[in-house]
Amino acid sequence: MTVIRLLGIRDSALSVDEVYSAVGDHAAGGTTIFVGTVRDQDHGKPVTRLSYSAHPSAEDELRRVAEKVATDFPVTALAAVHRVGDLELGDIAVIVAVACPHRAEAFAASRRLIDDLKSEVPIWKNQLFTDGSAEWVGACE
Repeated sequence: MTVIRLLGIRDSALSVDEVYSAVGDHAAGGTTIFVGTVRDQDHGKPVTRLSYSAHPSAEDELRRVAEKVATDFPVTALAAVHRVGDLELGDIAVIVAVACPHRAEAFAASRRLIDDLKSEVPIWKNQLFTDGSAEWVGACE
């Protein structure tokens, strides 16, 4: 069985339960889950909502990032899903989960997974502010 259990770029709501179920593994002593949500401000400026767009290669890049994490850490199971489309305050934008034999490894692998996803997977965020202005952000948040 592969350690990469679930990957996806989706235009529908994300489920923490689905991601957690995907990484369940009896060999894991530590499982970490990171859930990124739409917040009501960025750099002190009030946000009303946002929209994510993805390049057609985004899923391939997500797989590449996940494979690198699975190679660099003793991962027993890994999952990552990111939402695209219009999101409201409080909506889940991204979920990553990693299971490893020990908690320190799970924390480190999870941190690398979300950081590399944000910096390397071509997903862009358009933030809409209460003053009517908008801002494109080059990597997912």
